[in-house]
Amino acid sequence: MMEKNLYTAFICISVLALTGCGAGENDPGYEYAPNMYHSVPYEPLKQVTDEEAGKWSELFSENEDNYGEYYNSNPLHVNEMTMREPPANTVRRDRFLPYRIAKDSLVQAAAVENPLPSSEEVLTEGRALYERFCDHCHGPDGQGATEGSVGEVFAGVPSYTSAAVVNVTGGHIFHVITQGKGRMGAHGSQISVEDRWKIVHYVQTLQKK
Repeated sequence: MMEKNLYTAFICISVLALTGCGAGENDPGYEYAPNMYHSVPYEPLKQVTDEEAGKWSELFSENEDNYGEYYNSNPLHVNEMTMREPPANTVRRDRFLPYRIAKDSLVQAAAVENPLPSSEEVLTEGRALYERFCDHCHGPDGQGATEGSVGEVFAGVPSYTSAAVVNVTGGHIFHVITQGKGRMGAHGSQISVEDRWKIVHYVQTLQKK
């Protein structure tokens, strides 16, 4: 009898599961754990103005406004927009201004000062970034192409303590990371402005070794 009941329960659950998988042109079918599919915060790239759109899912929603997960218009905006169109010619950036010093203006770049403090946190992050982007050519201690170095290095890479490099400024280092110099390619498209300045601080500790 118990086996028959288990068999019946299995059949019922299977039928319900298969029914939930069915969907039509305007019917997505049942959704299990809808919060995994629909964002609770405002979605800037879509606009749903119908407050009733997500009523059916309010029992599963964490929203306190009882609108469900689909209504995402901003009631504080006159047009209920969740994102405004930026002004013409707007350039996206973080808290740093775009770096526009030309590649051949190394003297001008050398006078630029590092906007980040040389704190323990910045140096720790700078070291991690150095090991990711610089170690393979410059070596773990910044000694360049020295015999027996741990990292894979290339001939012609100078040591940070060499006479030609030991006294270069933070702005100089930042410019070379950004624009490249000699055999070193530009890394401006790979590393953010902030992370480049963190690397600069760490490289300057290697200049002193």
